[in-house]
Amino acid sequence: MPRIGATQLSFPSFRGATRLLVLVNLASFFLLAILGAANRDLFGWILIHTVFLPTAFLQGWVWLPLTYSFVQLGVLSTLGALLSLWFLAGFLEGFQARDWVLMLYAISVVSTAIAAVLIYLVSDVLRFKLEPIPLSGSFGGIFGLVVAIGILYGDTEFMLFPLPISIKARYLAIIYGLVAIALLFGDLRMYAFAQLGGALGGFAFIRMAPRRGVSFVFSEKWYGLRNGYYRWKRRRAAKKFEVYMRSQGRTVKFDGSGKQLDEDQDDKKRWN
Repeated sequence: MPRIGATQLSFPSFRGATRLLVLVNLASFFLLAILGAANRDLFGWILIHTVFLPTAFLQGWVWLPLTYSFVQLGVLSTLGALLSLWFLAGFLEGFQARDWVLMLYAISVVSTAIAAVLIYLVSDVLRFKLEPIPLSGSFGGIFGLVVAIGILYGDTEFMLFPLPISIKARYLAIIYGLVAIALLFGDLRMYAFAQLGGALGGFAFIRMAPRRGVSFVFSEKWYGLRNGYYRWKRRRAAKKFEVYMRSQGRTVKFDGSGKQLDEDQDDKKRWN
């Protein structure tokens, strides 16, 4: 994997996976804001059924590991999340496929929720008090993007706005991790552990996932199966034709792919 050493001074292109993630989160923010102003009861009902709570998930609300990431609350936090998504996803999309970036983000988001469930179950087994807090926002997915950049493009330097200094991507990922570990010793330990779960999910994905995207692999597998089926039909038809020609007193031969062999070529192969 090539290392990028230049300092990133501006936002990358707004396209593909980056545009999709930013616009969906932006639309979700305005929708919730409008509902909050128009109908507080409906707003509360939607929040209950979309934010992630380990207790609700364990009761069968299986959609929560995905929906919580699109619940953006607060102007400043939403602005920070959208700018982070634009910068981080856009940077990765300059080197990776659109589907690869989307899958990385999704895996990181789901891993965040799984980590929250695990620490809640462990706290229940070990009988130490851990109040489940509702998780919302794209913090886990963003941490996964940070880890991916830190590992794949660790030498890239980013400006720390508004400070006039830059930092390498690998050190930025380490700082993110240290802050999350520090939060484990406070009241937000479930949030911190969940965030580390998103980082772990992103790390696992970039180690195991194909570089050209999951859809590319599925399409290659599909075309391989389809071509294999066609070759099987050709060989089957060739065998039937051989039987028919023998019944007519003639002998024809086909190779392993069902292509007819010329008799002269067959003789040359036999004697050469």
